Amino acid sequence: MCDLVARTGRHQQRYEAGCRLVAGCIPFKYRKCDESCGSKPKKIVEVLMINSQSGPGLLFPKGGWENDETVEEAALREALEEAGVRGDIMEFLGFYYFKSKSHQDEFCPDGLCKAAMFAMHVTEELGSWPEQSMRQRRWLSIPEALEQCRYPWMQVALLEGFSKWHAGTVMSAEENDPGTISSTPAR
Repeated sequence: MCDLVARTGRHQQRYEAGCRLVAGCIPFKYRKCDESCGSKPKKIVEVLMINSQSGPGLLFPKGGWENDETVEEAALREALEEAGVRGDIMEFLGFYYFKSKSHQDEFCPDGLCKAAMFAMHVTEELGSWPEQSMRQRRWLSIPEALEQCRYPWMQVALLEGFSKWHAGTVMSAEENDPGTISSTPAR
């Protein structure tokens, strides 16, 4: 049983210019690559996705940004509530706009949302978490995540935000220790 409880309701929800403000993250970790990757050992980046409650496809953890927290705190809270992971925010990836069919209200009648997305390095995977009975989590390579991602805006966040940021960190790491990190396994 989980002692943590997910927040519910909209009484503390933030809005800006008719948009519901949302915070989320792309949780990631590194997996050691076996000898099939070549002569030098490598670490492969994997991202964590969760199932959608309203249909097929996978999602990154995200949800409403509330008045009593920073946007980073909201992203970390959503990762904990929805995916059962804790970690460190590494980078702000950008704002992504989308339209929600299920979250229309008096402050946001058209369901427009503005999501602040972050790269989050996972440091802990919990055995139980608030939405465990509704969510399953899966670690995927970036190509697998792109293929299974339900929403186009999340695909853009993965490609244009996370992958570009990660490529920059890989280049910096390779300058110090060539051949140590890869975003996709060698085939």
